[in-house]
Amino acid sequence: MDTKVDEIADGVYRISTWVAEIAPPAGFTFNQFLIQADQPLLFHTGPRAMFPLVSEAVARVLPIDQLRWITFGHVEADECGSMNDWLAAAPNAEVAHGIVGCMVSLNDLADRPPRALADGEVLDLGGKLVRHIDTPHVPHGWEARVLFEETTATLLCGDLFTALGNGPAVTSDDIVAPAMEAEAVFRASSLAPDTAAVMRQLGELAPQNLALMHGSSYHGDGHQALRDLAAAYEEHYLKQA
Repeated sequence: MDTKVDEIADGVYRISTWVAEIAPPAGFTFNQFLIQADQPLLFHTGPRAMFPLVSEAVARVLPIDQLRWITFGHVEADECGSMNDWLAAAPNAEVAHGIVGCMVSLNDLADRPPRALADGEVLDLGGKLVRHIDTPHVPHGWEARVLFEETTATLLCGDLFTALGNGPAVTSDDIVAPAMEAEAVFRASSLAPDTAAVMRQLGELAPQNLALMHGSSYHGDGHQALRDLAAAYEEHYLKQA
């Protein structure tokens, strides 16, 4: 496997590993995002088996031991499987997650006590501002959340818009149709009563960049993309739920 590093917004780096064996022949990408700032932040850790690849890629941008924050959307192996490897490699780093995630999982799983963030709380990284937003069960998990980097208008949206394949680091093409194709394959999203409403609320942030965990990052009208995703879920799933 080959891990690539691309700057998708000012100081925001996409670290991407394509795995051909998942959902062949298209394969599947696992992406982490590094925010370069006075207090560098990593969003998604990758699974434990990918730690050597991902850590080497991060080291191309900055020394690993400079990492200050380890973050992710929800508790799942590809999101936080190597969390404790990162804590060991970065002695000053803390895991930061929502209150629910810390309460139900991370207070026990993390080798160092995590920092619990209130909904809407902002971490000042020094040059970058990252807002924590609770999104329970969107796309899945009681503890689900996203981060919004305000200076670059980048929504670190986790599993939202998950797509198959190994596309370019950044696209301005439609990302809703590929997301619905992937949903038909994996059926991974929770179908909560407010799923579409949460997607629309995230759109109100007016993101210019959408950092996808699986698939190409998107540059363009993130507000409209999230509205279109909400409408697609309503059409295909939520009216049947």
